[in-house]
Amino acid sequence: MSLQKALLLEKAKSPFVVTDVPIPKPGPGQISVKVISAALNPVDWKIQAFNFLVEKYPAILGSDFAGDVEEIGEGVQGFSKGDKVFCQGSFTSEMGGFQQYALNPAELVGKIPSNIDYAQAASIPLGFMTAAVGIMSASGAALNPTCTFDSSVTFSGKPAFVFGGSASVGQYAIQIFKILGFSTIITYASARHADFLKSLGATHVIDRAEVSVDSLAEVVKKITNNSPIEIAFNAVGDPDSRAACLNSLAQGGKLADVSPQAKEQGDGKKVFTIYGSGHTPQNREFGRILWKHLPRMIQDGTVVPNRVEKLPNGLVGIDDGLKKMKAHQVSGVKLIAFPQEVAVV
Repeated sequence: MSLQKALLLEKAKSPFVVTDVPIPKPGPGQISVKVISAALNPVDWKIQAFNFLVEKYPAILGSDFAGDVEEIGEGVQGFSKGDKVFCQGSFTSEMGGFQQYALNPAELVGKIPSNIDYAQAASIPLGFMTAAVGIMSASGAALNPTCTFDSSVTFSGKPAFVFGGSASVGQYAIQIFKILGFSTIITYASARHADFLKSLGATHVIDRAEVSVDSLAEVVKKITNNSPIEIAFNAVGDPDSRAACLNSLAQGGKLADVSPQAKEQGDGKKVFTIYGSGHTPQNREFGRILWKHLPRMIQDGTVVPNRVEKLPNGLVGIDDGLKKMKAHQVSGVKLIAFPQEVAVV
């Protein structure tokens, strides 16, 4: 049996450890990927801290990874060994990115465009999928549930609001609103990220150091000259951010919220909690179509990856990165680890 290195949660709420595990073999419709880069997400430290989403331990986490096709399962077409690919993993160990080899359904895998590298590619899947599901899909705000990404769906002249635009998923929400043709895209973020967020499509960046959350809705409405905001995206997901989003919305407006605890308030405004995985039955068809479009949109510059911060020490470095995220020491970048690298002691 061939072995590989993996970052393992041996049991609920346990420390991460690097250990040897078997290399998984692809089944029908799957490909095996030699993982070159893996992105860290807040959900990773939250799973360790609070024990949710994972049904079986030991567990290998990691929702975003990129690398080279290693082996192809039965029935897979369009991929060859050595192809550079990226994909969104799932919360089953053989599909987690925090290991040297991982599996994924071929229909939810894209070839890495020539204008980005492995690290940038790994920054995209979960964040983009979460934003797309929340804004576009039938399980979210349903602004483009067929996932066509073409000019036939446009919201020209309308405003949209993103709370937490510098977060990974917030950056993709801004870009999706731009793709959908919204004329005014307002976001709440640190001023030091303003130029970058405007390059992604934000028309107005409200500095969180200058405007309190309690005053935010009033400032948003002034920007739109009281034109009704019918859609907002909450990339932070706490109660204060949710209240600010809801207060900014017009009657009957829609809020896509990353928190599973988000609930409607009985005021006629719709709240959609987002589970941004293409692996779930409700999102599988949407995800399958999205992955057909995504590489092309990256290649032509329609979708821009997150800025990345590269972590040292391979799988060992992931634990320190997650601790930085938990301590709110990461802003405006995606932390990327490299599982093939050997830790330097």
